[in-house]
Amino acid sequence: MRVISGSFKGRKILEPKDRNTRPLKDLTKESIFNIIKHSNKFKINFSNSYILDLFSGVGSFGIECLSRGVEKVIFIENYHGVIPLLKKNLYGLKSVENYEIIEKDIYNENIFSKLNNKFDIIFLDPPYKNKNLENLLNKIDDQKILKKNGIIILHRHKSEADSFPPNFQIIEQKVYGISKIIFLSYLN
Repeated sequence: MRVISGSFKGRKILEPKDRNTRPLKDLTKESIFNIIKHSNKFKINFSNSYILDLFSGVGSFGIECLSRGVEKVIFIENYHGVIPLLKKNLYGLKSVENYEIIEKDIYNENIFSKLNNKFDIIFLDPPYKNKNLENLLNKIDDQKILKKNGIIILHRHKSEADSFPPNFQIIEQKVYGISKIIFLSYLN
């Protein structure tokens, strides 16, 4: 894995050795950022964006955002098998300080109420077998942490049939190998 574009282009991202973490593949990540940049369905200006990277793993998505000059990234991860790699990947960026790592369980704590920002992009990359997605989206909505014109990006298994709260709409959906990327926004 590597950083695809921006100030850290080409930088290697350390990957986990175990099978409990499923890093975002470079091709899929590149496709996500191409859609964000070129789609007329939403407008995201990276230079002043706040990003929330949930189930961040080794930080591939959030690091790509930092490389592209976002305002701030908050990484939330609680799997102790991958947190040291996330920290190494971020500390390797040296001068970058516009990020925060929260080592908490997204489901068991009221994390969102403690966040001081609303987010332009919320990236969700839960384990494929995770069935609490609708509850998590409801928490995001209840705490009003997604900006009105913000997007939620989900990385799921292509055969997963998730249901979404009624106030969210699918803007775009793409399949890459066994992965499915879903872009959600609030209903207009």
